[in-house]
Amino acid sequence: MDDFEEIDVHTAKELIDQGNVYVVDVRGQEAYSDGHIANAVLVDDSNIEDFIKTADKSKPMVCYCYRGFSSKGASQYFKEQGFVK
Repeated sequence: MDDFEEIDVHTAKELIDQGNVYVVDVRGQEAYSDGHIANAVLVDDSNIEDFIKTADKSKPMVCYCYRGFSSKGASQYFKEQGFVK
């Protein structure tokens, strides 16, 4: 069983609209530059350690990619690093 909650796009939008949530884009720089969700933070190999060190691990996170495979792995990794939501 996964340690994170998989949500649909409508729930993600509600969380994002409420604010106080990290929106983490794990698609890569080119895709992020081409377009991303407002206030999303690109997290990739170049900055993931800094993100983990400085982020509030109790703050909810919406993690996304193209089809859900990369974000699923990233979500699991964030959970292993101490993020709780």
